[in-house]
Amino acid sequence: MCGIAGFFGRRPVSGLAVDAMRAAIARRGPDAFHVAGCRVSAAQFVLQDEYAGLSSALLHARLSIRDPRPVADQPMASEDGDIWLCYNGEVYGWEQDKAGLQAQGHVFNTTSDTEFILRAYQQWGWNGLLPRLRGMFALVVLDRKLGKVFAARDRMGLKPLVYYHDAANGEFAFSSLVRGVLPYLPANKRGFSPAGIDAYLAHRTIPAPGTVFTHIQRLENAHCLAFDLASGKLEKRCYWSPEPLADGSKTWQAELDEAIFLRTAADRPVGLFLSSGIDSTVLASRLAEQGYRNIRTFTAAFDNPAMDESERAAGIARRLGMENERIAMPADTVADFAQIVADLDEPFADPSSFPTWYLAQAAVKSVKVVLCGDGGDEMFAGYKRYRQHLRSAWRRKLPAISALRPPPAILPGKPGRLALEASLDWLSAYPLRFSGIGLTERAALQPDVAVNAHHWRIPDGVAALSPITQLLAIDAENYLPEYILRKADLLTMAHGLEGRAPLLDHVFVGRVLAMPAAERFTDPAKQALAGVCPQAAEFAFFSRKKMGFNPPVGSLLKSLQGRFAGLPERLSANSGNQLPVPALTQALAQWQSDNGYGEQLLQLLILDESLQQLACLARVRHD
Repeated sequence: MCGIAGFFGRRPVSGLAVDAMRAAIARRGPDAFHVAGCRVSAAQFVLQDEYAGLSSALLHARLSIRDPRPVADQPMASEDGDIWLCYNGEVYGWEQDKAGLQAQGHVFNTTSDTEFILRAYQQWGWNGLLPRLRGMFALVVLDRKLGKVFAARDRMGLKPLVYYHDAANGEFAFSSLVRGVLPYLPANKRGFSPAGIDAYLAHRTIPAPGTVFTHIQRLENAHCLAFDLASGKLEKRCYWSPEPLADGSKTWQAELDEAIFLRTAADRPVGLFLSSGIDSTVLASRLAEQGYRNIRTFTAAFDNPAMDESERAAGIARRLGMENERIAMPADTVADFAQIVADLDEPFADPSSFPTWYLAQAAVKSVKVVLCGDGGDEMFAGYKRYRQHLRSAWRRKLPAISALRPPPAILPGKPGRLALEASLDWLSAYPLRFSGIGLTERAALQPDVAVNAHHWRIPDGVAALSPITQLLAIDAENYLPEYILRKADLLTMAHGLEGRAPLLDHVFVGRVLAMPAAERFTDPAKQALAGVCPQAAEFAFFSRKKMGFNPPVGSLLKSLQGRFAGLPERLSANSGNQLPVPALTQALAQWQSDNGYGEQLLQLLILDESLQQLACLARVRHD
């Protein structure tokens, strides 16, 4: 698990720019840092101690989990120096393929998954490598003989990869973070994206392929790139799509146990984020059944009893024979607000980011790897918005009404959203079930911008699926990778902590997709998962209301009250007047007088802080 960055071009890059890229990814990999590269006039691509003047480079900040020895550090090269690997993530179950490679004559110097990927590429090439990788990854391979750079993001989107491409000048740069690419960009290509800002207002984050910068793109999950060093051309394609796996060789229950078992592999201590919900409790129960009772569990504890699950989680841990640490969430986050926003990389307004950040900060003192229950709701339709949207499934065959132009005034959220939903087709209306600021409000906040109803991608071929699987397919391309998993990656890696999600193992996902609908989709939801937890009746999963993981937003806003002073002026200036002062002033006056707009107010505060930080970084010259 690591932070990666790099660039390939025809101009010498200053040492200051490389240092800035290094600083951006440093917290993701606290154990080692190396740069490999070459200068315009140099033929060799080698490890570098001096960064000034490099025209091509790979940067790697390492969090060492498998084989912590320096020999397993990255960037890692083939013996002849023609192939280089820069990789972030963790792949599992590769040992059998390793044995096959050794039989073919490949010599392994480490016990790391990094070297397996390198040898697998040598043996099978790019197209043969990707199908053999089971796990999470963002990886870049430089093949100097082919004159190409290959890059890929894992199937489910657990690991991030953003990039910059300039075909005219033959340049390609990439990183785990937007802030890791920004120093490479020419000064005239560091402007904020109007569509990116609108996407943030709509979705609380900016979905792939966009980012907050016009010239930085985010690679979609299950996609890969090929950059030609000679021509400067970049090709992108989707290399995987989810399909039911029903070959009869394993049940989904057995595949779940294997997915969990594989994710316990580490040379550093392993823990578990435990709430009292079904997903993380099932993981704990299966771990206990497999004999892993020494795994330490971590639970967020809130002062508000209506939001606190820590007592129940502690009881679950005791029942399973596991140690539990209850992490008290601070009531006042003002001192850490700027750092949390910085660790989110670009504008991202999920209230649960705050407890997640504190939970990771505490857990990393004891472990370097945590398992988490992400993915259960998306696999087994656990969110209530699925049921809500299915009530209008009769609209699927109806044509969309001609799009409504929102009125130039801020309307109450619910009426505005209902009117918009009626104007859209059934699938296009679904993203509004989980949105930030409504379309009528966004239009009023951005009077000179043609706002989109939403910025989510609707998958090809989705219309052929059943209504519930249509919604899950949309989430799998948007909400899951660009919201849930991005948040988990950013906030664990900000503390040098690796998060793993067994429920999103792609082989297990294939087994779930092959389940009979009546078994997979139940009322109440996720009864299938409860069926693999021997203590399910004792833990009473379905006798209480599903709880989220959000802090009390009112208390959070109260601690940030001082940030509202001058907010319209700052946001207007940093957005290039995309958000003009009068519209912001009107919105603040209305939202602050209405208790139902707490999350929208927090969204503006986070946007303010994030744009200020990024604008400051964009102004820095690295000559």
